[in-house]
Amino acid sequence: MEEKILVLDFGGQYNQLIARRVREQHVFAEIKPYNKITPEQIKNEGYGGIIFTGGPNSVYDERSPHYDPSVLELGIPVLGICYGDQLMAYMTGGEICSAKEGSEYGKTVLHTLDDKLFKGVPEESVCWMSHTDYVKVPPKGFLITAYTDKCPCAAMCDEERNLYGVQFHPEVTHTEFGKQMLRNFLFDICKMSGTWLMEDFAKRSIEKYKAKLGDKKVLLALSGGVDSSVAAVLLNSAIGKNLTCVFVDHGLLRKDEGDFVEKTFREKFGMNLIRVNAAERFLTKLKGVTEPEKKRKIIGEEFIRVFEDEAKKLGKINVLVQGTIYPDVIESGLGDSAVIKSHHNVGGLPDVIAFDEIAEPLRELFKDEVREVGTKLGIPYELVWRQPFPGPGLAVRVIGEITEEKLKILREADAIFREEVANAGLERMTNQYFAVLTDTRSVGVMGDARTYGNTIALRAVTTDDFMTAEWTRLPYDLLEKASSRITNEVKGVSRVVYDITSKPPATVEWE
Repeated sequence: MEEKILVLDFGGQYNQLIARRVREQHVFAEIKPYNKITPEQIKNEGYGGIIFTGGPNSVYDERSPHYDPSVLELGIPVLGICYGDQLMAYMTGGEICSAKEGSEYGKTVLHTLDDKLFKGVPEESVCWMSHTDYVKVPPKGFLITAYTDKCPCAAMCDEERNLYGVQFHPEVTHTEFGKQMLRNFLFDICKMSGTWLMEDFAKRSIEKYKAKLGDKKVLLALSGGVDSSVAAVLLNSAIGKNLTCVFVDHGLLRKDEGDFVEKTFREKFGMNLIRVNAAERFLTKLKGVTEPEKKRKIIGEEFIRVFEDEAKKLGKINVLVQGTIYPDVIESGLGDSAVIKSHHNVGGLPDVIAFDEIAEPLRELFKDEVREVGTKLGIPYELVWRQPFPGPGLAVRVIGEITEEKLKILREADAIFREEVANAGLERMTNQYFAVLTDTRSVGVMGDARTYGNTIALRAVTTDDFMTAEWTRLPYDLLEKASSRITNEVKGVSRVVYDITSKPPATVEWE
C-alpha cells in the first residue's frame, strides 16, 4: 500500500500549504474534511500519519469543529497545528486559555527543548504565530517542548503515543525551520520513506488510464494552458488515437495564443485536434454581464455545451477529460471550507452533460507538480513553463462587461508587459505576471489635448504553491518601460498602475 499522510482539515487557511509541504518531501498527502472521514476509515485507509490543521475557531465553542478522541488511540502518529494543537489538548484533558493579552500574530521568537520534532532545530529561532487561544496546561502524559515569551506551551508531545502539537505554523516560510520540523515528523516519527515521485505518478497514471479508458472514446478540453496540456499528453500516451482534443477558442485568449496552441499539438504531438472558433458565441452570452462569478458560470457551461456539440459530430463519446488540479478543487470549496471562487473545471459544470463520466487525471496535483509531470512526459520547456492562465481567460481580467474593444486593448497591453519581462530576463523571477483592464477611467494628457482613457493594472506574484503569494518586486525601470509602451502604443489607455497586494488578502487574479 502506498505511503500517505492524512491532513485532517478543521477549516484552516493553510490546509493546502501543509499538504504541499509534505509532498515536497516525496510523501503523498491528501486532505479530508474533519466531518467526512471517521477514525475507522482512517485506520482502514492505511495512513502513516495524521496532521490536524489550524482553524479560526475556539475549541470551547460548541459550533466549532470537534473530532472523535479515539483517533488518538489508533497508534498512528498525530501532529496538531494551531487549532489542531489546542483540539488535541482539549480531547485529552488539557486546559486551553483564551486571553487577548496572550495572543500572538506574526514572526515570534521560539525557544525549543530537546524533542524528536525539533531535531536539528536551534534552541532559538523564528516561528509564525496566529492565535488567541493557547494550551495553558498540557494534558497528562504530555511534556512542554517549546515556548515563547507569551505562550508557555508553544509545543507539546506525548512521545510514548507519538502525539505532537505546535501552536505555531511550521508550514509557512516565515517559520525558519518549519520544513525541518515537518521532515522530522514524517521520517523520524511516522517512519516514511519518501518514495512518492512525479515520474512514478506519470507511469502509474498512464497505466491506469490505458486500462480504464483504452477502449473508450475520450474528449479532452484543451485550453493550451499548462494543466490541460499536461493532461492531454498524459492521456495521449495512454490511449493514443482514442483521444480527441477539442480546443475551444472562446475569443478570450491572449495575443496570438490560439494559433500557437493549434500548431504545438498538431505538429509536436500529432494529436487528434479540433479547433472550435466560438468567440461570437461566448461574447453574445457574456453581453451585459459584470459579476465575476456569473462570468465564470456562463463560460463554464458554454464550454461544456461546445463539447457536447462536437461530441455529437464525432459520434458516441464516453468520457470528458479536464485539466482540473488540486487548488481548483480547494478554491471551489472543500467540505466546510469557504468558496474563494468557482473554477470552470469545477464549479462551472452544468448539472446535466452528455458524457458518461468525467476524468480528471491531475486532480490531486499542485501546479509545480503538474509542471514536473509535464517535464517527465517530454513536453517542451516553453509549454510546461507557460504563464498560468485562468479557464475563463481574459474575461476575468477585464473588469466589468466584456466587449471586443476591451479585449483588444487588454491583449495588446498584456503582450507588451510580458514582452518587457522577457526582455529583462526575469520570467523566472516571478511565477505569474499579466495585465488587467480595470473599470476605472481617468483624465490624462497626450500632446496638447486632454484625454479620458482606461486604466491598466499590472500584476506579478511570486509563490511556490499559489495558495499564498507575494507581489513581485519588479525593477522600476522595467515597470517604467512597460508603462510608457502601453500608454503610447495601446489606443485608449491613459494610465498604468502596479498591484502590490499579496495573497491573502487578495487572490492572484482580480476576479
